[in-house]
Amino acid sequence: MSEEDPKIIIDDDWKSQVEKEKEQLQEEIEKQASEGEASQLPEASFSMLVTTLAMQAGASLGQFPDPTTGKPKIEKPIAKHYIDTLAVLEEKTKGNLDKEEADLINSTIHQLRMAFVTMPNSLPEEAPVEEKKSSIELP
Repeated sequence: MSEEDPKIIIDDDWKSQVEKEKEQLQEEIEKQASEGEASQLPEASFSMLVTTLAMQAGASLGQFPDPTTGKPKIEKPIAKHYIDTLAVLEEKTKGNLDKEEADLINSTIHQLRMAFVTMPNSLPEEAPVEEKKSSIELP
């Protein structure tokens, strides 16, 4: 071989190194994703369950705007279902709750029932905006 001919060095080890790096990166991504999902969710608890059901009932009573329309919507049968579900939960857990949990579910059911009976069956429809004609006449 002459000195001008390039020397070819074959490094078979680089392929295995790249594979190891890919695997490590994938493991880190999966670990971060699982930690991220877990940190975004609140801890499961009795109070979270009561609050979730109460929020659903409140949304059905028009206390929050509908995410699709941006306007509150009253659906009393759905609200009644969630309120009744809370009442069943209260009955089935009676004697197994600490004072704070019992007070929470009791007051939540009471507040939702009061909102239910004072709420109309539906919100009044918005009247279409009519064009007002000017009383001023132009020459």
